[in-house]
Amino acid sequence: MVDVRNPFYSTAYRIQLRLCGNKQGASSSRKNKNVANMSRDTCPALHFAGTRFFVCVIFSLLAATVGSYAALSQFHSLSDTSSPCNKMDSKNSSECSEKAMHASQLKCTFELLDSNFFNERKVLEIAKGATEFNLPIIRANRKLVASENGGLHNPSVLTFNPDWGTEQEQEASKIFNYPSISSIQKPENEEDIAFMSILELGALIRTKQVTSEELARIFLKRLKRYNPALEAVVTYTDELAYQQAKEADELLAQGKYLVPQYKTTWGSTTFKNQVLNTEAWVYKRLKSAGAVLVAKLVSGSLAYDDIWFGGRTRNPWNIEEFSTGSSAGPAACTSAGMVPFAIGSETAGSMTYPGARCGVTALRPTFGTVGRTGVMSISESLDKLGPFCRSAADCTIVLDAIRGKDPDDLSSRDFPFADPFSVDITKLTVGYLEDAEMEVVQVLAEKGIKMVPFKLNYTVDSVQGILNFTMDVDMLAHFDEWQRSGKDDVYEAQDQWPVELRRSRIITAVDYIQAQRARGKLIREVKESFIVDAFIGNVTDWEKVCLGNLVGLPVIVVPAGFKNISNPPPSGSRRRTTITTGIYAPPKHDHIALALAIAYQSVTDHHKQRPPIDNLGPNDIIPDPPTVTIPPRILHL
Repeated sequence: MVDVRNPFYSTAYRIQLRLCGNKQGASSSRKNKNVANMSRDTCPALHFAGTRFFVCVIFSLLAATVGSYAALSQFHSLSDTSSPCNKMDSKNSSECSEKAMHASQLKCTFELLDSNFFNERKVLEIAKGATEFNLPIIRANRKLVASENGGLHNPSVLTFNPDWGTEQEQEASKIFNYPSISSIQKPENEEDIAFMSILELGALIRTKQVTSEELARIFLKRLKRYNPALEAVVTYTDELAYQQAKEADELLAQGKYLVPQYKTTWGSTTFKNQVLNTEAWVYKRLKSAGAVLVAKLVSGSLAYDDIWFGGRTRNPWNIEEFSTGSSAGPAACTSAGMVPFAIGSETAGSMTYPGARCGVTALRPTFGTVGRTGVMSISESLDKLGPFCRSAADCTIVLDAIRGKDPDDLSSRDFPFADPFSVDITKLTVGYLEDAEMEVVQVLAEKGIKMVPFKLNYTVDSVQGILNFTMDVDMLAHFDEWQRSGKDDVYEAQDQWPVELRRSRIITAVDYIQAQRARGKLIREVKESFIVDAFIGNVTDWEKVCLGNLVGLPVIVVPAGFKNISNPPPSGSRRRTTITTGIYAPPKHDHIALALAIAYQSVTDHHKQRPPIDNLGPNDIIPDPPTVTIPPRILHL
């Protein structure tokens, strides 16, 4: 930590004040109230002669870099106000004065970025984050890809697509050949119906043992029964569900109406009354396949974690835990049998984390497989949509319905996947990492698959930082007005997007492009190292989450068992902790991951188990608030 009394820092600081036009000086004898007032109006007009202007900028940045730790050592003790000096006692008046002046001069630099809407407290927060987070990533990426001039090496992964996207591409693939279901009988118990697979429900409808309206009623009933415990539903779409179900039952034309009457909240207080007069492309695809929309489920606020304006979504297998996110509602509702399947999204773990926590089968497909028009955007080069289901077979059916070229999403493609139900798995070589669930490895080996130890080798050591630079800068571009207008002050979790996006405001264009060049290097190294047809490994390891999303790898989350919860009550509990693993495949080889998961689930029944939800046992009581703490996401540099 740099001491503000360090001679080098003090000299740079004094020169900075003088050249930036601060005639108040840096005297510690000034009273705090004068310093606080002065800190709001010390930036000079930006019309200096060239030399003075640039010297001012240089020393502003120098002081920001050298002194950030010192000026911020007491940052977290400050009250949540615009002034960095509020509620400081008289004994710390000198330190408070220095801090206020430092914040004021940093604001000079922010004016050059047209970002002078940040108050002093936020400026100091940004400087601290930039020192601790941005600079190590910038230096690592520069070392990786920017040591040679001329741009002949390590090209950026960002590419220009001149296609106007006005014409639908010719279909590149055929519909998968689904297994047939015969001699299916309608269960007497509605809960048994709720946990049936998509193929089984379809067979009941085809044989007229059940109607779409009846299924809509069953799932709406379960949604309303269990949502008070799980907090996973934003809006029930009863009227629309029954309307669509009736039309499906009558075999009327589909896809001719909008649903503007339902709110699209993105889980955020800021947008909780938002109504979009459009339909998402993925919704249109499902509707044209006969699907019925019964509810709009929870996304963590602005697609971050499981906290939203209505509460915090819980894990049906242990409602003392939260579901994680951001696809919290789809994971929890599918796990609890409140819906037969749901659509989630992922930029960085938003499907894999809640899918694993809630013990459901979930497919994060190859980037570009499913169109994203009408879906909230975080990062055009990272965002993906995929299904949460009971089984890998169900994931295959839903994927078949939603994949294809979206003419308004230039990143979407119509990949010619092979039929997962027809893959000869005995011809595959599948690797397994050190953190793979060995029960999965053993079962697949018994199915005749060649299983080999495996490790992905790559030299890029800033994988997590590359993802955060990419995601955060892209996100801020989409929510620039939200930050500038101060709407981030009412965000549900202040340690999440608000902090990350303020820090990303000062990532330069050069450093963003360097991150994309480093990403390109990572992609090439992973491609060279991927010498197997697929591999098995931990699906929630943060390094793998970042790598998989940067490279565009498909992965399917596979339930692999259960274990007792930690610290159960003395009399026992029905609650469980889920065990899951991931099956990863190269891009555009989703059918391989699906085929392997289908093979595993054909001889196991982990995916068929039903969570207790709120039926915990006679002597098991959940404290409110829960005592279980979920550790925050940690960046390892």
